[in-house]
Amino acid sequence: MGIFSRTRDIIAANFTDMLDKADDPQKMIRMIILEMEETLVEVRASAARTIADQKEMHRHVVKLDRLQADWADKAQLALSKDREDLARAALVEKKKAVGTADQLKQEIAVLDDALRAYEQDIQKLQHRLREARSRQTQIAARLESAENRVKLRSLMSTERTDEALSKFDQLERRVDYAEGRADAIAIGNEGPPSLSDEIAALEGQDAIDDELAEMKKLLGKPDAKD
Repeated sequence: MGIFSRTRDIIAANFTDMLDKADDPQKMIRMIILEMEETLVEVRASAARTIADQKEMHRHVVKLDRLQADWADKAQLALSKDREDLARAALVEKKKAVGTADQLKQEIAVLDDALRAYEQDIQKLQHRLREARSRQTQIAARLESAENRVKLRSLMSTERTDEALSKFDQLERRVDYAEGRADAIAIGNEGPPSLSDEIAALEGQDAIDDELAEMKKLLGKPDAKD
C-alpha cells in the first residue's frame, strides 16, 4: 500500500467501530498506535526527501538563471562583432536554459503542493495518534476497573465471606483461651494480705465469737471465757 493511501486510511479509520468488533480491544488499540507511529515516521521521511529535492532544484534554477544571463551577454558580444551566427547560437543556448528553468519551476510548484499535503497529513496523523493514545488509556483503565470488580465480587461471594467470618470466630476463640490462661495463672498467686484485710478479719472473728457466746447463753451452756 502506498504511503498516501495508508495515511488516508488511518486518518479516516473509525476507532470505535474497530474496537467494538475486536476480540481483544487492548491488543487492537496497540496495533493501531504502532501502525500510526510507523506511518508518521514514513510521512516525515517523505517530506524530508521532498524538501531536499526542492532545495536542489532551487539551486539548479539559480544556476540556469546565471547561464541565461551569460548566454545573453555572449549573444550581445557576438552581435557587436558582427557575428550574427554566434549571437544566434548563443540565444539558442539561452532558450534551452530558460526552458529547463521553467520546467524546474513547475516541478518546484508541484513539490510545494506535495509539502502542503504532507504538512496537513502529519498534523492529522498527530491528532489521530493523540486520540488513539487517549483511547488506549481509557481501555486500560476500564479493563483494570473490570478486573478489580471481578476480584471484589469474588471476595464478597457468600462462600468466601462465610469462610472469612469462620476464621474470625476461630481467632476470637484463640484470644478467649489466651485470656483465660492468663486469668488462671493469676489465681493462687496473689500477694500477702494488706493491713486493712487483717484487721477486717479480726473484726469478723470477734463478731462470730460474740454471736456464739450469745447462742450458748440461751442454751444454758457455760461460756468458755467464764
